[in-house]
Amino acid sequence: MIALNVQGLSIEYDGRRVVRDVSFALERGEFLAVVGENGSGKSTLIKGIIGLLSPGAGHVRLPASGKRLRIGYLPQQTKTQRDFPASVREVVLSGNIASAPLLPLYTFEHKKRAVRYMEELGIMGLAKRSYRDLSGGEQQRVLLARAFCAAYDLLVLDEPTAGLDPLISSEFYELVSRFNKDTGIAVVMVSHDVEAALCCADKILHMGGSPLFFGSCRVYRETELGRSFSGCRHG
Repeated sequence: MIALNVQGLSIEYDGRRVVRDVSFALERGEFLAVVGENGSGKSTLIKGIIGLLSPGAGHVRLPASGKRLRIGYLPQQTKTQRDFPASVREVVLSGNIASAPLLPLYTFEHKKRAVRYMEELGIMGLAKRSYRDLSGGEQQRVLLARAFCAAYDLLVLDEPTAGLDPLISSEFYELVSRFNKDTGIAVVMVSHDVEAALCCADKILHMGGSPLFFGSCRVYRETELGRSFSGCRHG
């Protein structure tokens, strides 16, 4: 079953065509890592996929046509977001907004889902703490739990380990990979760490404005492009 179908997608940002003619399809349960140099259009592509930016050409199709899309999204975090004055429990629960039309009322299932992912990510003990008082690694776990709660159709992550130390980053990738395997929900992740992406993804999309490569990680490693990027970080 197709989880995401992108055809001929082009996007302009600040008057410049940043993404050009991108086409790929992702099956349910697959894990796609989007890599490339700074300024190659990775984050712009992600914003186009989830509808934050309108395409100049082409289209994005998801299986939830005719209903509200339930996409878990973890963007690059800003300083303002890090200072958000809410409890950990409230932040995680807010991931259910797309499936909770009677806000501020959350159902028993919404609360159960939030508890499940807080437990899985080891942050249940932080539930009553203020989000703004947490460390960077703890905040990312909270935001990941929130994204898990929202991800019924697709999980999208934009450089989720930026600014985290290597050990925390490794644990973070493992959590995302486990979610993907346990739920069968497709994942699209922008990563500045190509080697880590290759370890957890099924497919690679290497951006350079337009796609320089799309295919399996195994084939990517065998290309000149893949060999030159493997083991490198491009933050």
